[in-house]
Amino acid sequence: MIDIKGLAYVVAEASDPARWKDFGGNVLGMMPSDADDGGVYLKMDDRPFRICVQRGAIDRYVASGWELAHQAAFENAVGELERAGVEVKCASESERTWRKVQDMAWFLDPSGNRHELIWGPKGDFSRFVSPQGVSAFVTQDMGMGHTVLPAPKFDETWNFFRDVMGFGLSDIFRLRFTPDPSEPEKRIYFLHCANRRHHSLALFEAPMPTGCVHLMVEVETVDEVGRAYDRMLKHKARLMATMGRHVNDHMFSFYMFSPSNFAIEYGCGGRIMDWQDHSVFETTSPSFWGHDFSVGFK
Repeated sequence: MIDIKGLAYVVAEASDPARWKDFGGNVLGMMPSDADDGGVYLKMDDRPFRICVQRGAIDRYVASGWELAHQAAFENAVGELERAGVEVKCASESERTWRKVQDMAWFLDPSGNRHELIWGPKGDFSRFVSPQGVSAFVTQDMGMGHTVLPAPKFDETWNFFRDVMGFGLSDIFRLRFTPDPSEPEKRIYFLHCANRRHHSLALFEAPMPTGCVHLMVEVETVDEVGRAYDRMLKHKARLMATMGRHVNDHMFSFYMFSPSNFAIEYGCGGRIMDWQDHSVFETTSPSFWGHDFSVGFK
């Protein structure tokens, strides 16, 4: 069984990485730095980066990085994937350098999303000092947050993450995003790995041209969320969904569009799970209140 510790990082592509440098520092409150090839790193904690932006022709989400505890766990994961018939690519030296890890391998899931397995992140443990005074992001043993990926081949993709990748099911949403009763319900499965974050991955039953539905980052207080909302308005970033609180992970959050066109959920108060006591449920309402997603389509 593959034992994923958490979401280590994400990779985005941008035609103008400087937009991410401005957005990451001035809106998200992360520490931006330049990469050698014209890209941008965004630092959230003592890791050298958690968001990696590479220069490219299309503004989109590229990959999700999943962390293994050590070399043996990494090699076991590669072996499990190969035994399941998955084509696994070994990272080049330049890819390992760019990701700042001991080793990396990557593959595509049944819906075509790119996933990178890594072990041994490299860094100097320099302090995170937010340019906007953000006290801290909630990371450490729960990973950097969660990502929601398109899964048009939904059942095949869910079966892969359950049976091969070792993820567990946290909850299920069945949602319509418009008042039109003829709109088909879409499933979202929320999946957890070997940490206590409610979900590190969710699968959305529809294609998404930008490669990602949203990426969630978590701060420590409601005030930090409110300050980020003010910064979003000040810097004219586009709102994707209003503030609200989700019924499953209890995250108090709002959503805004990133420079690579996928959304960033900026929240606080996510549940710390005891998986022995958790019961999976299904809902047709994503939030106790708020989270009006219609504003993102106006």
